[in-house]
Amino acid sequence: MSLSTKALFRATKPKARPDRRQVALGDFPEAVRPREDVRRADDFYPTGQPEAIRALLARDGAAIRSCGAVWEPACGDGALVRELRAAGLPCVASDLIDRGCPDAAVADFFAMRVSPCRAIITNPPYDLINARDGRGRWLRHTLDLPGWDYLALLLSADWDFARSNGLGALIDANPYSYCYKMRWKLDFTGEGSPPQRNVWMVWDRRDPRSWHGRGPHPEPSIRMMDRDDARQAELALGAQAP
Repeated sequence: MSLSTKALFRATKPKARPDRRQVALGDFPEAVRPREDVRRADDFYPTGQPEAIRALLARDGAAIRSCGAVWEPACGDGALVRELRAAGLPCVASDLIDRGCPDAAVADFFAMRVSPCRAIITNPPYDLINARDGRGRWLRHTLDLPGWDYLALLLSADWDFARSNGLGALIDANPYSYCYKMRWKLDFTGEGSPPQRNVWMVWDRRDPRSWHGRGPHPEPSIRMMDRDDARQAELALGAQAP
């Protein structure tokens, strides 16, 4: 099952008061206007290993499916998009430049004012999510967006240790609901020996025990994630068959 992403990005007359539950990216033509500046080439680190998104779907599949559709706003070559669609989830794909993701639109994430889907899952550009360069700009903008309930960001394991440039204060004021610590390393470059560990950080606006946009906030929970996916039981049975 797949959404026609390009159709959603067609420029249409903006609605004066868009319905947050039905809004499409095409309602915001300014979001798809080409920009003169483009992301640095070395800022593109594709999520080449499918285990990351498969493990997330194995654990949060029900929560994600209840949102109806997923927006991947930094889709790159489509590594996450392909897995989401293969799992039967409608997925709207976009990125600042075309990197070959099927049925994706060229769109400026920071020009968006409403999320087109109730779930957002992405591996955000490092230079826009970190404290030193981006000052947490990607997260700041996402938290300001109405229209989503579930947000999952694939990040380095030490990302939330930052305190500089306001990122620490932003996380303190808007803590994630829970974090999945991955027990294996992702090889983003394909060169072997990946240098860092990664996590999925999840904000769920529907969870009364976690982030809901106003304080006080309970402490986010930490959960462990093994290198597996929803097919593990089936694969195990197949391995035991004579």
